[in-house]
Amino acid sequence: MCPYSLSVPGGVQGQVLGLGRALRASGHEVAVLAPVDGAADPAWDTVVALGRSVPVPANGSVARLAIGPQTAARTVRALRQLTPEVLHLHEPLAPGPTWVAMARHEPKVGTFHRAGAVSGRALLAPLARVAAGRLAVRTAVSQQARATAMALLGGDAEDYRIIGNGIELERFGRIEPWPTDGPTVLFVGRHEPRKGLAVLLEAFARLDPQVAARLWVAGEGPQTAELRRRFGAVAGVQWIGRIADEELHRRLLGAQVLCAPSLGGESFGVVLLEAMAARAVVVASDIAGYGAVVGRHGLLVAPGDVTAWTGALRAVLADVDRGTGLASAASLEAAARHAGQWSMATVAERYLESYEEAVRIAARGTLH
Repeated sequence: MCPYSLSVPGGVQGQVLGLGRALRASGHEVAVLAPVDGAADPAWDTVVALGRSVPVPANGSVARLAIGPQTAARTVRALRQLTPEVLHLHEPLAPGPTWVAMARHEPKVGTFHRAGAVSGRALLAPLARVAAGRLAVRTAVSQQARATAMALLGGDAEDYRIIGNGIELERFGRIEPWPTDGPTVLFVGRHEPRKGLAVLLEAFARLDPQVAARLWVAGEGPQTAELRRRFGAVAGVQWIGRIADEELHRRLLGAQVLCAPSLGGESFGVVLLEAMAARAVVVASDIAGYGAVVGRHGLLVAPGDVTAWTGALRAVLADVDRGTGLASAASLEAAARHAGQWSMATVAERYLESYEEAVRIAARGTLH
């Protein structure tokens, strides 16, 4: 179950759908319950739509949540019809269908994705701890996500299993790279302050004209119009808007560099792993959620430091031109092997262990 609208691209949404596909491929019956705005994607043949969503400010961004009584009624009706053996709730404390599911009798696994400060923590904590007591198994996608959950719910680190996000490696083997005629840098993300796009654009604008690189800017958001006014005349910048998953994967294969200049609030970095799997050099902000994923297989840069980002871009593009450093064949292959540790199939196997444990705990009757 995903509390966020599947009609809007997002990290949690992608993980829910990808995990569902991996579980089905291994022979399990899976249904994905989530809000959907407009017509559902034909590829979502296992999705049960729980209603339309509304925008809600959250964690420096905007989450699309379905929080009305009709969504609650649809959630109850769907669960009665499906009679699942186990419920897997992503962001179980996000308002909407997951709150309804928390009151149900089915064994439940909860996965916490969010990292960073929680607004109104003092008010939310007592109710959140009561609700979380109904989770048989708690998981988190990273140490940072676990720390955020612990700050709200309490407990010890041992109470949470860390199961990282996954990537669908097979997708990169059956598509063609997006064509490009020169060294290309890719940014993908919501255009909002915490994603640091302004920093990347300023750094790119400072590159020497003879570098002749291209910057693909994917996504949109509240800063799009302002940033296009400020940087619309910068040579090489191409604004490509919101793109579907297949185009994103093709562009990752076509680009030589993936930049993630976020300023904070990131618990993981799925697109960083996808870039490594696509054999693009990763340049990312030196924040905990990214550093744990990249390790020594990319270049970590001080967040918000335009001068440092300019230098990083200059150095990496020079490596791309020469085929040296992080852009050497050996380094790119090592990064791809590193990313392979987070294959969605492996992640699905770890969650299956959690599901089985949840069923055993529920059978003992030890939940609150």
